Amino acid sequence: MGFAWGPGDILVYETQNKASGPTGSGCAFIHVVRKDEDIYSPILRKLFNESHHIFVGLQTIKDDLPSKSKKPQFVSISRNYRSVIRACMEELQQAAVSANDTDMATQYGNQVSILLAIELIWNLCEVLFIDAAPAGSLLLHLLDWVRLHKSDVDEKAKGVLQSDSPAEHRDYWDVVLSYVLQGRLEDTRKMLMKQAMLQPAAKSMYKLMDSLLSKMPFYNPGGTQTLTEFDVKWRNWHEEVDRYLKDNSFASNQHLEVICKILLGDEDVLLEHKELLSTWYYFLITRLLYCHPTVKPTELHYYAQSSMMMFLDSGVPEPLDSILLAAFEFDIHQVIKDCSIALNNWWFVAHLTDLLDHCKLLQSHNLHFGSNLREFLLLEYASGLFTHHSLWQCAVDYFDHCPEFGRVYLELQIERVPLDTERKALKVLRICEERQMSEQVRSICKIMAMRAVRNNRLGSALSWSIRAKDAAFATLISERFLQDYCAKGTFSDLDLIDNLGSTMLLSDRLTFLGKYREFHKLYGEKCFSDAAKLLLSLMTAKIAPQSFWMTLLTDALPLLEQKEVIFSAEQTYELMYCLEELTSSLITAASGSGRPMQEEDVEVTKVEMLRLALARNLASAIVKEGTMQT
Repeated sequence: MGFAWGPGDILVYETQNKASGPTGSGCAFIHVVRKDEDIYSPILRKLFNESHHIFVGLQTIKDDLPSKSKKPQFVSISRNYRSVIRACMEELQQAAVSANDTDMATQYGNQVSILLAIELIWNLCEVLFIDAAPAGSLLLHLLDWVRLHKSDVDEKAKGVLQSDSPAEHRDYWDVVLSYVLQGRLEDTRKMLMKQAMLQPAAKSMYKLMDSLLSKMPFYNPGGTQTLTEFDVKWRNWHEEVDRYLKDNSFASNQHLEVICKILLGDEDVLLEHKELLSTWYYFLITRLLYCHPTVKPTELHYYAQSSMMMFLDSGVPEPLDSILLAAFEFDIHQVIKDCSIALNNWWFVAHLTDLLDHCKLLQSHNLHFGSNLREFLLLEYASGLFTHHSLWQCAVDYFDHCPEFGRVYLELQIERVPLDTERKALKVLRICEERQMSEQVRSICKIMAMRAVRNNRLGSALSWSIRAKDAAFATLISERFLQDYCAKGTFSDLDLIDNLGSTMLLSDRLTFLGKYREFHKLYGEKCFSDAAKLLLSLMTAKIAPQSFWMTLLTDALPLLEQKEVIFSAEQTYELMYCLEELTSSLITAASGSGRPMQEEDVEVTKVEMLRLALARNLASAIVKEGTMQT
């Protein structure tokens, strides 16, 4: 087997074949294997289109602005990216539900899982790297991160609350504990009130728990309280909870005692509820909430590593676990590297790296082959887009914002875009012209001109050759126009020829075509004198090819036969000279071919008619000019 890589596909072909039949000849098969199916998904295409607009907007943020004023803009852009991911995720979920085909439903489900992981990683990177929240605020952001991505508790709570007796529902305590684990203490208190109403005897115990839950302090970044003051207040609350646990205030109620232990951050109790926590990073945030609420960004890696080891025990981490751990360790480059390996396309790493680069978080990392990490990933992503019939237009902007190699990549990729229609060709051409890509402009115009010639659309072919500024090809098409005129006696595509303007100067033959058409217009408008001057100048200035002189001289016949003298004596002499030069060349050509000119030849007849007409006109012109002088 052999293979060849394309920007979005891989071509696999057989290099050795078994003998087939007595002759031993085999048949080779070629297979095209797509490595990036996502760009062919109609729903995910919206993700690529929408994120393209966000990307272009990000590039407009000026580098010279102070970093403090740029930070809110970067956070906003990050959220815009995440909102696009979520919108696509919701649409994919709906498509999976409504899909009749099992394979399609599975495919949609897999794409949802990938987008869930992507949004989870992106959100964490936003909290840790882009927003870069300090101690105190950091935990609040991490809590929001967990709550956003662990929303199954709300579905479960809905089922409990809609039942006839919520406090007796089998999922009641799971919901209560899930609320506590997420730090949603107001929701916990509301749920516990329902249980307290069913147990009047334990009312005081529930009241005490309600008091402890209501007292738990949460840091307020916008408040007047300092982090140190908050830490003192939190420790006092923690000691109070510990005191009530030790004096067995909740010993008679197993569930309330478990809640009390969770509030104290008892790791053994937390690990007993792995099913509710479901992931080690959920366990990490709960552990921080109830043990280290003032955790600093620099301390996160220690707690993350220990939490993963404790939660997974002897289990092997999944790729997602390794990526999230690298994020908690503030190893941005490892996050990008692991995502590049684990994910099935470059969309995520390209856009995240671009955003992080704008935040000045990747300045120290350059690749050995010349391009920085941001540019390398954007080039790979954009190259993949170029294989798609419509997304290639988005890819152009990505190449535009790669200062080192973007231009080179664009020049190579633009030539591979199939020019299926004239409309598409014009789009590609406009892109090339806007970027002064003269070689590509010429190439596209030549391709389209050749296609038009093959389809016998001379007007379109001439238009493309003029646009390409290809003098040789314009000459060739002009010749075809003239041949058609000789054969049919009329011009096709008059609008184009009539409006050549200064473009007719591209080649001598094109100039002649334009001027010859102008002669016909003057003749049609009965401007015989101007028409005669133009006709004569075409021959005397050698603009007209000599092979066309006979046609021009034949066109002069009606003017020579007019009652009014059109050509002056001097002009008539010039016409006679041209006729004799043409006759001489015809005789030379005839003798060269071994066939002398016969009297019955059409050309001989035309020459005789022209000589007669010129002699008459000369006589009339001399008489007229002599009369005018006297």
